[in-house]
Amino acid sequence: MASRKETLEIAGREVTVTNPDKVFFPRTGHTKLDLVRFYLAVSAGALRGVSGRPMALKRFVNGAEGEAFFQKRAPESRPDWIETVELSFPSGRIAHEVVVRDAAQLAWVVNLGCIDLNPHPVRADDLDHPDELRVDLDPMPGVPWSQIRDVALVTREALEDLGLAGWPKTSGSRGFHVYCRIRRRWTFGEVRRAAVALAREVERRAPDLATSRWWKEERHGVFLDYNQNAKDRTVASAYSPRPTPDARVSTPLRWDEVPDCEPEAFTIDTVPERYARAGDPWEGIDEAAGSLEPLLDLAEQHEAAGFADAPWPPHFVKQADEPHRVQPSKQRAGTGPAPRQGIVPPPAPGKTSGPTGRRRTTMPLIEIARAATQAEAMAGLERWKARHPDVWPHLAPADVLVDSMRGRSTLWTRIRLNLRNVPEARRPSQEALEVDYDPWQPIREA
Repeated sequence: MASRKETLEIAGREVTVTNPDKVFFPRTGHTKLDLVRFYLAVSAGALRGVSGRPMALKRFVNGAEGEAFFQKRAPESRPDWIETVELSFPSGRIAHEVVVRDAAQLAWVVNLGCIDLNPHPVRADDLDHPDELRVDLDPMPGVPWSQIRDVALVTREALEDLGLAGWPKTSGSRGFHVYCRIRRRWTFGEVRRAAVALAREVERRAPDLATSRWWKEERHGVFLDYNQNAKDRTVASAYSPRPTPDARVSTPLRWDEVPDCEPEAFTIDTVPERYARAGDPWEGIDEAAGSLEPLLDLAEQHEAAGFADAPWPPHFVKQADEPHRVQPSKQRAGTGPAPRQGIVPPPAPGKTSGPTGRRRTTMPLIEIARAATQAEAMAGLERWKARHPDVWPHLAPADVLVDSMRGRSTLWTRIRLNLRNVPEARRPSQEALEVDYDPWQPIREA
């Protein structure tokens, strides 16, 4: 029996929604058609975030609790009214990515299983000059939401002092976003350099709350992830639902809402009513393009004071003025050969690599889970906790390392524990993984 389809008339075109009754959010019961109708209810706001931008397709074909994969290349089978543009990436590869400009194209993308939308910070007619500076506030484990809001407000003040208007939104996940429209004059490298300067300035203003440190072992509080402005990086756009159990939405706010906002208030159910009642707080963002010159001047001041470039993401080519791309705890002191410190932690039974791969560490790390979704990984951690009730109280929030990992085209979650605060005699050894997901198996079997 053929699967049911539903055809919608949108922007003068017919858009077919396949499997419209498929449940995408099991805990709330929202279906794929509910997701499409949500985007249509806020389409002007959603398009304001993605219109004219190439978009990486993050597809959840089995819903929010299933495995997601990134598809950079536009599907070969697509309507002739779906626009694409050719992008080149730091790896040297090229791909034709989808460009959305109207509600029909938006609905077509959502029908592919895209829960959140992930556009690049450039427009299709100029792929070399971003028109957005994106500030991604990424909290360390255990950081309260109130502290994230405080850092957002400090970020706003810093931006205003530097001549830029910040536009806030919840991320729909754990963090917070502040976007700035900028004039299309600066390259990706210059925009990232400005983002590094901003991160350091916010850290200077709120050193107990915020950090610009790239390495997790040096971080505290809320990390301003400047590398989200590097080429090829994308961020969930405004009005994107996120794959959370309660179907939260990355929601634009007014600044006077930020001090009291709570992320759980913004969901697929509540945001359309808010949008219909109050409109889009970001309605004027496209008319507020500013200059990066003050931030770039600040970057020059930092460099004159001895600040080096900040580390780049690992898949980027090493930059000329970038410091050693190695964790501070593993850097050698002095000029002579240094003894190798630490150990390579043993892998879990049946695995060939352990918590740090082939790298040495001085920290007592064990690996708990490799899972297709964060929910599965956290469930594995709960099982481990139940078996080791005497160990868990010794662990601080920062000792629980939840890493979002990227395979060839999939996202998966790894959980490790740092047992540094556990008395040595009571530290558990590496056990079999609670969840043992292999992100490379589909490639090996292809």
